[in-house]
Amino acid sequence: MAGRSLKKEVLKAFKSLHRTRLHVFEGDERALNAARLKINDEFKKNKSVDDSAKIEEMLGFTKAVEEELRKNVIQAREEKPGTYTLRITPETTKLDSSPYDPNVEIPRAKRRQLAKECCQVKIE
Repeated sequence: MAGRSLKKEVLKAFKSLHRTRLHVFEGDERALNAARLKINDEFKKNKSVDDSAKIEEMLGFTKAVEEELRKNVIQAREEKPGTYTLRITPETTKLDSSPYDPNVEIPRAKRRQLAKECCQVKIE
């Protein structure tokens, strides 16, 4: 009986992740397809797991992934060169930002470290 309900929970998590994917990446076919493939691959990869404790752990992970997608992923669309429109939902986490103070001096070593960190982003 417990195995049956666990199977239902896995199917429920699978469907829920796909609904979240549709909501978060709405209108972006490339991201929708990539997310669909990734979700399907991960569930297929773990299809043979029988340990109920491991399955429960993975179900917790799917909930965390779903929450991360809903709260921390935003879409940006380029309206014209250099101008982007962001799609921010009511669920999106919004943090307070502190205003930039041009009079604050950043030490040189810290400046180099920040430059290395920010320049590791790859744009496709």
